[in-house]
Amino acid sequence: MIIGIGGVSTAGKSSLAFRLRKEFEHEAKVKTLCQDDFIRPESEIPRIRGHIDWECPESIDHEMYYQAILREQKVNDIVISEGLFAFNDERVSLLYDKRIFLLITHETFWQRKLRDLRWGREPDWYIEHIWNNYLKYGKIASERDNVLRLHSDTKIDINKVIAYLLD
Repeated sequence: MIIGIGGVSTAGKSSLAFRLRKEFEHEAKVKTLCQDDFIRPESEIPRIRGHIDWECPESIDHEMYYQAILREQKVNDIVISEGLFAFNDERVSLLYDKRIFLLITHETFWQRKLRDLRWGREPDWYIEHIWNNYLKYGKIASERDNVLRLHSDTKIDINKVIAYLLD
């Protein structure tokens, strides 16, 4: 099974992927792939106001990501693919057996981004840029079948997720 998890930055994609891996790793061989590990070299990523634009689809090497999913599918029972642009590349999106999309409000996004200092304090204009790029490139098409949409402003019910995956 290949599971795609998408949503805006700080929505909880990595946390959910980790929880799912822990749930299934005792009975299946599980691999998690994070799109952040498939970032292009900085010299190839567009800039906005002199700032590297990590939050645009061009920042991801989608071909390498696609090939990694195919490779991991051959040696694992479950592959969990997570990232802001998890549904942006159609070839990747078509690989998923199950799709999970995490939603948060704009207010929750801002609160979480202001606390997220992994890369230092981002300027307010860039935080808003991240949200706008999510709206433009990161959302899943509403007509997609087989999508579990979860509001992750509050704690996610892992039992609901597992029931969806095993259905």
